[in-house]
Amino acid sequence: MSVPNDSAGLLAQTPAGDNSPPMTVSELAGSVKRAVEQGFGRVRVRGEISGFKRHASGHCYFTLKDDAACLDAVIWRSGASALAFRPEDGPEVIATGKLTTYPGRSKYQIVVDRMELAGEGALMALLDKRRRTLAAEGLFDAARKRRLPFLPKVIGVVTSPTGAVIRDILHRLEDRCPTHVIVWPVPVQGEGAAARIAAAIRGFPEARPRPDLLIVARGGGSIEDLWAFNEEEVVRAAAESPIPLISAVGHETDTTLIDHAADLRAPTPTAAAELAVPVRAELVAQLDELMARKSRCLARRADLARERLALTTCRFPEPATLLAMPRQRFDEIGERLPRALAARASHARADMNAVVPRLRKELLDQRIARLSDKLAAVWKMAQLVHPERPLSRGYVKVTDRSGRTLTHAADARAVRELALHFADGRVDATVAGTAPPPVERKRPRPYVAPQRGLFDAED
Repeated sequence: MSVPNDSAGLLAQTPAGDNSPPMTVSELAGSVKRAVEQGFGRVRVRGEISGFKRHASGHCYFTLKDDAACLDAVIWRSGASALAFRPEDGPEVIATGKLTTYPGRSKYQIVVDRMELAGEGALMALLDKRRRTLAAEGLFDAARKRRLPFLPKVIGVVTSPTGAVIRDILHRLEDRCPTHVIVWPVPVQGEGAAARIAAAIRGFPEARPRPDLLIVARGGGSIEDLWAFNEEEVVRAAAESPIPLISAVGHETDTTLIDHAADLRAPTPTAAAELAVPVRAELVAQLDELMARKSRCLARRADLARERLALTTCRFPEPATLLAMPRQRFDEIGERLPRALAARASHARADMNAVVPRLRKELLDQRIARLSDKLAAVWKMAQLVHPERPLSRGYVKVTDRSGRTLTHAADARAVRELALHFADGRVDATVAGTAPPPVERKRPRPYVAPQRGLFDAED
């Protein structure tokens, strides 16, 4: 044992008989760590969470405090994933773990491997705080709610595949209006349930066929059993779902945060099935009633049309009365027609008798003779100017093989294959030699005959 030395020197000295040499800081910190861990071991601590922080590594760091003291705490990543709720600042909890020290900071802390809310009051306080936070973000606003499809072809259900809930939903849908149902099996309570439920809600929009409506359902239970549906990730997934969603969690008296974020809350899973589809028998009856109403309306409209027709036709006069005047006029005209024709014929006969004395055969013969002389003169002139008359005097008409008349030697050389027309027939010919360069010549102006007919003659 060391003996205190009242005189302090410049250099540290070890007095004779001293059996306690100085320790390093690490040795002392290690001794304190062992003393704390051996003296306390596993402990349970009750306190309020403060300064909660989740590190990127997955480890969680926070402080447990009461009105007089505080204790640092850490939850390693493996323990954080096993918690039944997501820690946050405010709730009072009971943490179970091992008390130890952190020599690097000269601090003592508790390494938590289990943490629970300290009673139902703490649970309700956490629930109320989370509800107010999410409501402030607008996740529960009525304006976000959407109308459910009237008759969904495909319904997606997020629930446990083995419970009575899915059987009740399928049975009620079969009774009311059978439809295609896709079940996404998830655990509805316990470790990892919230993450699985949120993943199912977010995964359904990518499913094929894509559901027209979602139902998130679970049977009744305590607030702890239903806590997965109060988790923030589930509530956000429900609020962000592009598919209309019905929340059917617990019994009618149970309320969870997903109920506020859903487009519609059903008091029970069975009620959710009733809200999802109408009753097919009622739809058929309604259609029959509409068809009957349509038939009655058509019959009534036809009856009214008949009544209007009858009221209108009774005001019309009798057909005999309508035709009496035209018949009488027709009879009068029929009687006047023979007399009118006879009078017309008599007048025409009188006119002809007045003209006949002036008609003489000599005048007609003279006019015919004069016109015949003019016609003979014109015909003689036409024979003289006929284009083929010169052929009888030794001239030849030159054309190409298609019959086009050629009047210049250059045109004949260009064509080369010619047709020579004589008075008694045609002879084909070919031009020999090369053609001289074309000579530009003045094209004659066309002769315009006076506007007078060949057969015009004076009377």
